[in-house]
Amino acid sequence: MGRRTETMQENRARLIAAARTAFARDGFAAASMDDLTAAAGLTRGALYHNFGDKKGLLAAVVAQIDSEIAAEAHAAGQAQSDPWQGLLVEGAVYIEMALTPEVQRIVLLDGPAFLGDPSQWPSQNACLDATRHKIAELVDAGVMQPVDVDAAARLLSGAALTAALWVAASPDPQKALPKAVDVFTRLASGLKAMP
Repeated sequence: MGRRTETMQENRARLIAAARTAFARDGFAAASMDDLTAAAGLTRGALYHNFGDKKGLLAAVVAQIDSEIAAEAHAAGQAQSDPWQGLLVEGAVYIEMALTPEVQRIVLLDGPAFLGDPSQWPSQNACLDATRHKIAELVDAGVMQPVDVDAAARLLSGAALTAALWVAASPDPQKALPKAVDVFTRLASGLKAMP
């Protein structure tokens, strides 16, 4: 039983890796299931068994990339000595990921087009939980105004996600990025406690 579980996990990982490459290169709609299963050294049956269909595979790829984005943004925030700056940097790094071609295509363009509202994705719940925790700490420390933690977490997470979606879909993402980060920072700064 243990070996079978290990093989299933290996197959899932191989399919996700192959799909990630294909979706980044060709886009979700144009990626061939036969080509990506062949690249993984597996069959369509393995794809259906593990993910149900191509959309299920896209959801798994989006979840993997989204969790990597969240981890990178969190690490950048944690590297700041000032917790308030950490919150701002975390949001900015999340938005900046919209310039990464793989993130832009798979997560921010194809993801919403084929999987629906990104704020409802399970991976966004993890981001929301992390933001909620950070805001609770800032409120408790008196760094942030005494606001409702859940409302603040939802609004700041939503602002960062919407900014990233806007940057990715912009005709000139490089030009849109500084505008998005600037406005996100100004919005978030309205929550900072006054000295």
